Amino acid sequence: MKILVLNCGSSSIKYQMFSMEEKKVLAKGLIEKIGLLDSFITHKLADGTKIKIEKEIPDHTYGIEKVLDLIVSKDFGCVKSLDEIEAVGHRVVHGEEKFANSTMITGEVIQKMEECSDLAPLHNPQNLKGIYAIRQLLPEIPQVGVFDTAFHQTMPAYSYMYALPYSLYTQHKIRRYGFHGTSHKFVSQRAAEMLGLDYNNSKIITCHLGNGASIAAVKNGKSMDTSMGLTPVEGLMMGTRVGDLDAGALLYIMHQTELSLSEANNLINKQSGVLGISGISSDMRDVEDAAFNKGDERAQLSLDMYYYKIKKYIGSYAAAMGGVDAVVFAGGVGENSDDLREKVCTGFEFLGLNFAQEKNKGLRGKEAILSTDDSRVKVVVIPTDEEFVIAEDTFKIVKEAK
Repeated sequence: MKILVLNCGSSSIKYQMFSMEEKKVLAKGLIEKIGLLDSFITHKLADGTKIKIEKEIPDHTYGIEKVLDLIVSKDFGCVKSLDEIEAVGHRVVHGEEKFANSTMITGEVIQKMEECSDLAPLHNPQNLKGIYAIRQLLPEIPQVGVFDTAFHQTMPAYSYMYALPYSLYTQHKIRRYGFHGTSHKFVSQRAAEMLGLDYNNSKIITCHLGNGASIAAVKNGKSMDTSMGLTPVEGLMMGTRVGDLDAGALLYIMHQTELSLSEANNLINKQSGVLGISGISSDMRDVEDAAFNKGDERAQLSLDMYYYKIKKYIGSYAAAMGGVDAVVFAGGVGENSDDLREKVCTGFEFLGLNFAQEKNKGLRGKEAILSTDDSRVKVVVIPTDEEFVIAEDTFKIVKEAK
C-alpha cells in the first residue's frame, strides 16, 4: 500500500510517500517559510536525488498542489499517477476530547475537527486545508487523521486540570491537552532503543523544538506532563507564540490598548514569541544570524529567553518525575542548533548530566548521543519522524476498514 503523509505546520508542510509493505520512503520533502517571500521546497527521492525549488508559497493549499505535482512529475516523481496513492494520512493538531485515537476521516469527523479549530488557530485550519485539497483532488482516496493530542491522554488529572471552576471542565472541556504527541512518542521510544533503556521503566524528557515548540515528561512510556495546554499557545516561547503568560497581563493589555478578542488572539499567536522580541523574524536561523554575526541585542535577548525557558521546563520535569534518564532534542531547531543544545544543557551537572561539547559542535540533523560516556543522564538528538507514525496508523486503519 502506498500512503502519502501530509504534516502541515504553522509555516511548513512536511510530506512523505511510503510503500508500507517494504516500510520504504519513496520520496519526501519539506516546504519551508510558507507565507514569507523566501519560501522554498526541498524534495528528495529514495535514490538520493534531491532538488531545491525556490518559489513563493503563499499558503498551504498552494503548497499541497505543488507537492502532488512533484510526486507525479516526470523527472522527480515517485509514482506514475496519483491513482497509485491508496491512502493519505494527516497530522491533525487538536482533537480535544473528541479524538483520543487516530481515525478515518468522514464528513462527520471533519465537522468535529472544524469545531476544534478555535483551540489551534495556527494549525487545525492548515491541517484541514490538506484534507480539503485531497478530497478535491483525490475524492475516492481514504484519509486518516492522526491527532497530536492523543499521546498525552495518559496525563493524570492533577497535571491536565487548570485551577479554574470545575464546571468549566465539565461543561466546556477546558483542560491541558498537549501537542506534538506523535513526535514525543516517536523520539522517546527511539531514545530508549538507542540507550538500551526499558521504555516502560524510564524517565525521558523530550524537547520538540521548531517554529512551534513543546516539552514532555514521559515516565514509563506514558506522557505525564507537557508544556502546551488547552491550545498550542501555552508553554515555551515559540516562533510567533507567546508561551506562558500571566492571564492578568493579557487582560491589562486588552484594556489599555482596546484590543478585541480577535486582535488579542492574533497578538499571542502571530505577533509574539521570537518574532515579537527580536523584531526580525520567526525563523530561528534569521535570528541567530542577526545575534551571532551582526551583534543585534534584541535578537540575542530573544535567544536568551528561548533557551532559558527550555532549561526551566527540563528542570521542573526532572523534579516532577523524580529524576531523568535522558533528555531528547528533536524538531527543526532542536536537531540543527548546536548553540541551543549547548546553552540549554550546560549547568545541569548537578543532575548528573555531563554535556560533550566536542560531540555537539556542528552537528545538524543527525541522530547522536551528546553526553559524555560517564554521564548518568544522557543527552540525545533524534530527528523526529512523525510522518512514519502517521503512516503506520493510516495503514492499520485503512487495512482494517477493507
